[in-house]
Amino acid sequence: MNYKSIPLAAALAFASSAAFAGNVTEPAAEPTLAPAAPVAPATPNWTGFYVGGQLGYANVDTNTAGVDGDDFIGGIVAGYDYDLGNWVVGGGLDYDFADINLGGAATVENVFRAKLRGGYKIGNGLLYATAGYANADTDVLSNDDGYFVGAGYEHLLTQQFSLGGEVLYHEFDNFNSTGIDVDATTFQVRGTFRF
Repeated sequence: MNYKSIPLAAALAFASSAAFAGNVTEPAAEPTLAPAAPVAPATPNWTGFYVGGQLGYANVDTNTAGVDGDDFIGGIVAGYDYDLGNWVVGGGLDYDFADINLGGAATVENVFRAKLRGGYKIGNGLLYATAGYANADTDVLSNDDGYFVGAGYEHLLTQQFSLGGEVLYHEFDNFNSTGIDVDATTFQVRGTFRF
């Protein structure tokens, strides 16, 4: 036996035994979990009926010198809203009681409105525009039909109760065929119960 070949044979045996002793493979990569997409903040659902009350201030002007006035105004509101996602549309009725003395010529006693509104949701609030039919009743000049336009903001304190404010501009041309043109601006705060 050749003693010089022993180290070579031992080296080959050691190498082959290491190769067959176990198969060393790269460990499987751990699956990477992607972070969850951020959840969009939920906004309340405005769909449903509402009833409530409002109180504020009215300023009435006419095209006749000295026939104008301002005072408190307030009443009841009712309506229905429909939630379209980011937008809300609806319709409603307002009936306001008043006692606005127009320089001794007449007194505005009440105002009725049939309105449409549409607005954009901002968190728990609704910023909206509104317009519709108005009827004003006086003690001397009877009543007449007109229109109004305006804007408001309503905020849901709970899903069942909201507080808001509204500014409306009203116009009544040739009030009850008297030749008197009447315009009025109202600023009111309102509270509504929703169901």
